[in-house]
Amino acid sequence: MVFPPSKLRAALLVCLALTIASFQPSPAADATTPSANSDELAQYDAVIQPADREHWSYRPVQSPAVPMVRDVAWPQNPLDNFILAKLEAKAWKPAAAVDRRVWLRRIYLDVIGLPPTLEEQDRFENDPSPTAFVKVVDDLLSRPGYGERWGRHWLDLVRFAETNGYERDAIKPQAWRYRDYVIRSLNDDKPYDRFILEQLAGDELADATADSLIATGYYRLGPWDDEPADFPQDRADQLDDLVQTTSRVFLGITLACSRCHNHKFDPLTMHDYYRMAAVFDPLSRPQNGRTELDSPAGSRDERAAIAERDRKIAEINNQIAAIRGAVQGELPIESKGRILALEAVIASLRVEAPDLPRGYFMVEASPKPPTTHLLLRGRAAAPGPVVGPGMPAVLVSRQPEFLPADQHTTRRRLTLAQWIATADNPLTARVIVNRVWQYHFGEGIVSSSSDFGRIGIPPSHPELLDWLAHWFTHEGQWSLKKLHRLILTSSTYRMSKQWNAEYGATDPENRDFWRFPYRRLEVEAIRDSMLVVSGKLSGKMYGESNYLSVPKEALDGHSDPGQIWKPFDEDEDSRRTVYAFIKRSMVVPMLEVLDLCDTTRSEEKRKTTSVATQALTLFNGDFVNRQSRHLADRLLREAGDDKSKQIETAYRLALCRKPSVDELATWKQFLPDEADKLSAEAGAAGRKLASADAHRLAIARMCRIIFNLNEFVYPD
Repeated sequence: MVFPPSKLRAALLVCLALTIASFQPSPAADATTPSANSDELAQYDAVIQPADREHWSYRPVQSPAVPMVRDVAWPQNPLDNFILAKLEAKAWKPAAAVDRRVWLRRIYLDVIGLPPTLEEQDRFENDPSPTAFVKVVDDLLSRPGYGERWGRHWLDLVRFAETNGYERDAIKPQAWRYRDYVIRSLNDDKPYDRFILEQLAGDELADATADSLIATGYYRLGPWDDEPADFPQDRADQLDDLVQTTSRVFLGITLACSRCHNHKFDPLTMHDYYRMAAVFDPLSRPQNGRTELDSPAGSRDERAAIAERDRKIAEINNQIAAIRGAVQGELPIESKGRILALEAVIASLRVEAPDLPRGYFMVEASPKPPTTHLLLRGRAAAPGPVVGPGMPAVLVSRQPEFLPADQHTTRRRLTLAQWIATADNPLTARVIVNRVWQYHFGEGIVSSSSDFGRIGIPPSHPELLDWLAHWFTHEGQWSLKKLHRLILTSSTYRMSKQWNAEYGATDPENRDFWRFPYRRLEVEAIRDSMLVVSGKLSGKMYGESNYLSVPKEALDGHSDPGQIWKPFDEDEDSRRTVYAFIKRSMVVPMLEVLDLCDTTRSEEKRKTTSVATQALTLFNGDFVNRQSRHLADRLLREAGDDKSKQIETAYRLALCRKPSVDELATWKQFLPDEADKLSAEAGAAGRKLASADAHRLAIARMCRIIFNLNEFVYPD
């Protein structure tokens, strides 16, 4: 039977929308697949049924009434009412409030990733005022360490690393500027909706700046193959990285599962996937063959001025080259004078339009978008119908009007960013408040914090999630610091970790938040805490990344061990770990062993493993032993020869508490015994070890053991 062209096209579209997962086109079909416009494809949004929009995360955010509770003295703010109401419904009570000292260490490590100093401990302990807790919260949120601590959480989400991965794993030029942008944005309390706009469309904003261009480096952070075997397929894979990361990070949906077929569980279609791919399709990567290029970062006027300057300089350089090429031998005086005059013009042009900072971001080279095809089975070699930009149909009652292109870009990304960064979007605020909750409590209200779909884990407290999301976008005005303050000043945050066998039998995972969770610090907080306790933490912020110390054995396996890593520099090694250079093909062993995130993809929650190599690293590793020696020197400086004072100071610095009577007695016996042992070992080896040196080494060994206590890496 021969079908008319219109019916043939319609039949093909039905096949694509409903049964594409099982469709395998032949080579001939690939070459003759008809295209269709967005209007024709839009009819297949009908596969989204009204019931699909009733899933809890797709419904509009509401502001539920704050529940009444019997224990009216417990809540510090409405957040507590939601937690307590659920516990009281089971006739349960929240765990008792934690000791002030424990709370202080908890909140310092949580907010800035560093323990409090002795002076800070004393100041809090001696402040009996009812505002003592709030003052600590406000002080910590105002510190630059807040951005350094919480910026790392965001970098996990956006798959930040400074090399491309794959065989050559080349360095991404200026990628560190994106990291600095994130830290500064958090410290400045940039509203989260603006934070979204800058990363997704910072170059398309009317008030674009160097910062907003650097923010769009977000798109370019993922792995990149600089010599793919199949260039069209590699391009499709790059777009997949952008679709996958953006949908998971900002919206908490697994849209990438619709690349080759309609989503198996969620009402997300291939059409939805390629709509978003079409938004990103105009982006291109500045490169010269296999070499990645950075670009000047500034406002449009600044970049236009630089472009015009460089055009004029190129013309002048051509004139200089012509003058030099017109004569054989030495240049005559007249020619030299002309060249000097032209070089002076170049110098003046550079003064009038100075160089801009360089940034690492993609660009839209033209306001005319490329044609985006739905790819059959996700294969670039099998283009299907043409697809225009749009949003997932289940999240909108009708597709938003895309902004018209201007003379520079398509403005598709700006339309997407504006749609995401609105209080009307059902997912955006829910996703970010849940992430903040997760980083404070170890578990989100929605445990699957990047998957709010049907196979994601439903919220434990749906009313609280909505109340927080609505509060964040309205009363909180998209301020992350205000959200932190709300959480940190709650009674929920002040609970102890006290176990209750009855509650644990029913709710072993603490989904009702009846106590504070027990969790290990991330490797950055562990390493930075050692640095601050030893007195060696550098205050240097921002700028190019530092290369942490790496054992020689870890470098020997590389083809060019002398070039792959910079020589050890202790001053640089003592900077906060967020500034460490992250190379995809060779992660610093200490970071890798202690569960640094997977930098090849968005990671919403780090794994917490328990393996022998962690104990070996923390006990025998060069970094820990070096900090133990530095701490020993600090104790001798600050506590003198008084063993009791040395031990007490070490405990207060590392654990924010004094040693118990038994601990003090044990260490007072250990130090002289260990010093004698060290002296005997030196003598047996034909060396003489002075008594003071033996005592210093004994103190260093005590410090190493304190660094290895569970209490050090598992706060309170």
